[in-house]
Amino acid sequence: MRRGFRWSLVSLCVVSVGLFAYPMDGYQDTGIRRLEQARLTQLGELSGARQPPGALLTTDQVSIRLEGHDFSLPPSDADFSRELTALLGEQAENYALAVLDLSDPNMPVYAEHRGQHRQNVGSVGKLVAALGLFQGLADTYPAVEDRETVLRNTIVTADRFSHSDHHTIRLYDLEAKQLTRRPMRDGDTGSLWEYLDWTLSVSSNSAAAMTMRDAMLLRQFGTDYPLPEQQITPYFDQHRGAQLTDLYKRTFWEPVTRNGFSLDALRQGSFFTREGKRLVNGGGLSYATARSLMQYLLAMEQGRLVDPWTSIALKRLLYMTERRIRYASAPALANAAVYFKSGSLYSCEPEEGFKCGAYRGNVRNYMNSVAIIEEDVEGRQVHYLVTLVSNVLRENSAVAHQKLGGEIHALIKARHDLK
Repeated sequence: MRRGFRWSLVSLCVVSVGLFAYPMDGYQDTGIRRLEQARLTQLGELSGARQPPGALLTTDQVSIRLEGHDFSLPPSDADFSRELTALLGEQAENYALAVLDLSDPNMPVYAEHRGQHRQNVGSVGKLVAALGLFQGLADTYPAVEDRETVLRNTIVTADRFSHSDHHTIRLYDLEAKQLTRRPMRDGDTGSLWEYLDWTLSVSSNSAAAMTMRDAMLLRQFGTDYPLPEQQITPYFDQHRGAQLTDLYKRTFWEPVTRNGFSLDALRQGSFFTREGKRLVNGGGLSYATARSLMQYLLAMEQGRLVDPWTSIALKRLLYMTERRIRYASAPALANAAVYFKSGSLYSCEPEEGFKCGAYRGNVRNYMNSVAIIEEDVEGRQVHYLVTLVSNVLRENSAVAHQKLGGEIHALIKARHDLK
C-alpha cells in the first residue's frame, strides 16, 4: 500500500576526506576556481574522473524545495520509525537516526531513533560555523548583491589560525589549467567564497578556521570588514580571553538561537584547528543530535536559515559534484542529487587482536552524516532528509554508513511502491 504519497589515549584522529560541493557551472557566479576544473573535466577537456548523473545539476536546478511550506518537524510516525530502526540491527543502541520523507511536501512523514542522543559530530559542526558567517553577512548587508560582492571580492590569506590540518584543498590555476591538491599553507589566498567551499566541500579544518576568523571579524567590524591584513594579527593579540570568547558566542552561538534552535542540542564550541583553539576560547563543548541536525536541514529547505538567499547558498555549497564518500557513496544514490556533510572522530588504545584504523576506533568511533536526497524515480520525485549519528566500536563506520545509505533509499522507495 502507498503511505502518504499524494502528488499535487590514546591516539585521537579527526577525519574528513575528499568530497566536493557546489554545482559545476558555478564559477562565473562565485569565482570558485576549482569549479571550472570540475566542469572542464566533466566535458572531457581535462583528465579526471567523471561524475554520476546525480551530480550534473546546474546552479539554477539546485534550490530549496519547501519555501512556503512553513511546518515544524512532525511527530514521529510509529510504523516508519520501526522500519527505520530495524535497519540498524543489533547495533541499534549505538546509532541515532532521523529521516524526514518529503516526497509529498503536503504530507511529510518523520521517523527517528534516539533522536535526542547528543554527541560530538566532528566536521558536521562546520554547518554551524557557516551559519554564523551568513548571519553576519545578512546583519551587515541586507541587500543580497552586497553580500555576493563581499563573498566574491574579499580575499582571505591563510595565517596562524589555519595551523594545522592534513586535509588537502584544491587550488586550480585557471591560465595553466593545472590542479594542485595539498594541505593549506600560510599565505594561501582565496576569496571568501572559496574558503567556504573548502570548508564544506573538502572539509578542510584550516579553511574552516580561517572562515571562522573572518566571521568574527565581520561580526566585530561590520561594514569596515575586511580588515587590512596587517591589522588582523594585532587585533587578536590585543583582545584575548573573555573579550574573544564573547565575540565567538555572538558570532556562532547567537545565530543558533536566532534561527530557532536550542544550544542544548546544537552547538559548535571551538575552532577546528589547534592554533584557533589556542587563540580563541570558544567557551564550551561541541555537539548535536539527529533531531537538531534534522531541524537545521528542514529550515534550510524552507528558506528559514537566516533568509531564502542564505538557505539556497548553503544548499548549493553542500551539493556534491566530486567523489562521493561514506553515506553518500552508496551505489543506490548514483542517480540522485546528494547534498551532504559528514564528520568523524575516532580514538584507539592497545587491544590484543585489534588493529586501529580509520573510522574503526575501539575507544570511540564517532561517524556523523547529514544528507538531502532528491531523485526522479519512475516519473515521481523522491525527496527526503537524513541525519545519522553513530558510535559503533571496531567497525568500519564509513562502510556501515554507505550500507545504510542504500538501505534507507530502498525503504523510502518501497514506502511509495517504487522499485
